[in-house]
Amino acid sequence: MEFPKSFIQKSKEYATCEKFVSAPYFRKTFNVKGEIDSAQITVCGLGFYELYVNGKNITKGLLAPYVSNPDVLLYYDTYEVKCDLVPGKNVIALVLGNGFLNNPGGNVWDFDKATFRDAPKFALRLDVNGKKLLESDQSFVCAPSPIIFDDYRIGEHYDAREEIKGWNEIDFDDSNWQKAIIASVPKGEARICEADPIRVEKEMKPEKFYKAGDGYLYKFPQNNTGVCRLKICGKRGQKIVLTYGEVVNENGLTIKNLIFGDRSPTLMHKDVYVCKGEGEEVYTPRFTYHGFQYVFVEGITGEQVSEDLLTYVVFHSDIKSVGSFECSDEILNKIQDNVRRSDVSNFHYFPTDCPQREKNGWTGDIALSAEQIMLNFSAQNSFKVWLDNLRAQQKESGQIMDIIPTTGWGECGGPSWDSALMQTTYHVYKYTGNRKILEDNIGAMRKYLRYAKTKINENGLFSYGLGDWVQIDKPASRPDTPKEITNTLALLDCCTKTMRIMEVLDDFTDYDYVKEFACYIKKRFREVYVENGRIKEEYKTQTAIAMSIYMGIFEENEIPTALAQLLDKIKEDNDHFNIGVLGSRVLFRVLSIYGYADLAYKLITQKTHPSYANQILCGKATTLWETFVDTDENGNPKKGGFSSLNHHFWGDVSAWFYKYLCGININPNLKDPYLIEICPKFVSAINYAKAEREYMGEKISVEWRRVNGKIEVTVNAPSKFRIVKKY
Repeated sequence: MEFPKSFIQKSKEYATCEKFVSAPYFRKTFNVKGEIDSAQITVCGLGFYELYVNGKNITKGLLAPYVSNPDVLLYYDTYEVKCDLVPGKNVIALVLGNGFLNNPGGNVWDFDKATFRDAPKFALRLDVNGKKLLESDQSFVCAPSPIIFDDYRIGEHYDAREEIKGWNEIDFDDSNWQKAIIASVPKGEARICEADPIRVEKEMKPEKFYKAGDGYLYKFPQNNTGVCRLKICGKRGQKIVLTYGEVVNENGLTIKNLIFGDRSPTLMHKDVYVCKGEGEEVYTPRFTYHGFQYVFVEGITGEQVSEDLLTYVVFHSDIKSVGSFECSDEILNKIQDNVRRSDVSNFHYFPTDCPQREKNGWTGDIALSAEQIMLNFSAQNSFKVWLDNLRAQQKESGQIMDIIPTTGWGECGGPSWDSALMQTTYHVYKYTGNRKILEDNIGAMRKYLRYAKTKINENGLFSYGLGDWVQIDKPASRPDTPKEITNTLALLDCCTKTMRIMEVLDDFTDYDYVKEFACYIKKRFREVYVENGRIKEEYKTQTAIAMSIYMGIFEENEIPTALAQLLDKIKEDNDHFNIGVLGSRVLFRVLSIYGYADLAYKLITQKTHPSYANQILCGKATTLWETFVDTDENGNPKKGGFSSLNHHFWGDVSAWFYKYLCGININPNLKDPYLIEICPKFVSAINYAKAEREYMGEKISVEWRRVNGKIEVTVNAPSKFRIVKKY
């Protein structure tokens, strides 16, 4: 197929936070002669677009086509439109938002300084019966839309008085519209978007609403992601402001936890609607989204307040559920729900860190969640596309950027963050059996490991990058565990996974180099940090000990000693976990592998801070919080405040439910995609547990329950799999 090469736009002027520029409308009428055997539109919208043919919205999903750096990769969508065209006169119409092309709300990460920053533009081609009928050029005409401002991170402003009735229909008179102008062509490589589209999951009515200060506060049943649909009968010129947030205190809604850097609270997390005053009006923002549970509504009267005023439209990437877990403990079931809700509400083409404040594809967050997301959802297509972008933005040196996509900001993550390349590739293959993901990424892994070796420090180890982020009750960037420990261990794991991938591919280029590098890391780490089969006393933390055990630092005969040290440390921490996000991905696994699943369960379900259960019992959490906050009986912080209340990077506890509590282990160590090991941990406080996972088009399930003092285990799996039971 041929991609359209001509980009057009309404003007060169783009919106800023100080000066609004309306999202442009475009349209073109054309004639189709004779019978229509086939017809295809290929389109690239920069930023987001909605596409209409003869008045019908045919856009594949919300926020199309994709979020990428268009100087690197440029994404197109294709549409079969044979049934949408008619012989004779037709019209193609688009409305364009700023999307990622012009993102002043991303100034904290330098997106406002992007070399590609421009006014919205698009390229489009229509082929009929195998031949090009038209391509975007100056014969398209354009006009300003009622969307007077839109920003990916900030929100959208809509003035219904500026609506143009019938603007996308065949017989509309566009004689007074201006001609489009030719725009610069982005530098990126053109590709068809293969990521899962963004679609509406559900709609929610408010749980309650009440007067609060100068407006009305609406509370919804869950923290989630999307926008509110506004339905109102208002006076012409009436201005309604919707402010979205996660936290309510004695003063009402606060967005303090969502504001940082040089960003104006007068704009952030707000949608604004101006009524045209013609009966019932319905408005749904198109080119933004928010993470929220509460909405503060300003500009309405008491008579306009009703349950139907706002409807929560929940949307995210259309990744399908392929896994499920349930058990006799309702707290664990709620934790699982919260993990899954955090996953999807942070999945808009790829996993973001949070859906309100940043919306960034942080590599560290993806590294931590890759396995649990793959256990729960069919995210492989979207992960594949995100990895394409990671490789495309990998530097010649081999360095990996901290957020993908980026304009060049973000060089501080280090191995724990960079491991997203290995973790995501490894687990997509593990849970799909598709070798293509390994073939695509092995070269980038080799390149990265050669770069990593250049970062060796004066201690012979690796301290560059971030550490055990957001350790309990510690400043995010200052955990107890030295960065040299966590980053060196993460780099060892990168080597181990790379070698396993090489073995699967039977491609041993650089294998000896990687093996020698891994041996060196282990040897030097032991020299610096291990003494008598334990982590040296001055460095012992739950994270340091658990990561060292999990990453293979200790010899087999030393593990009982190291494990005893870990148990002593947990006891010293009053039988609570005391870890950051890096520790969270290994602690419960290590305890369960070596016979202490009951203790892992206890740490997860402690009623007191910190624990997953405590968030639910005291904080009424419906998603995972960025930090474990000690709250009072009303769910308010005892000291300090909240950060984001919707982060998935603590979500590996869900993988613990599948792999340890229920014991489903698919393709252990990547050696045999048809091998399934079943090794459930029969936690004494649980009477029943069940997990299912679709794999290779089949369903694998494990269920166990206590019956008359005995444990009954039921395993269901197709005969094509080799099931090894270890219980």
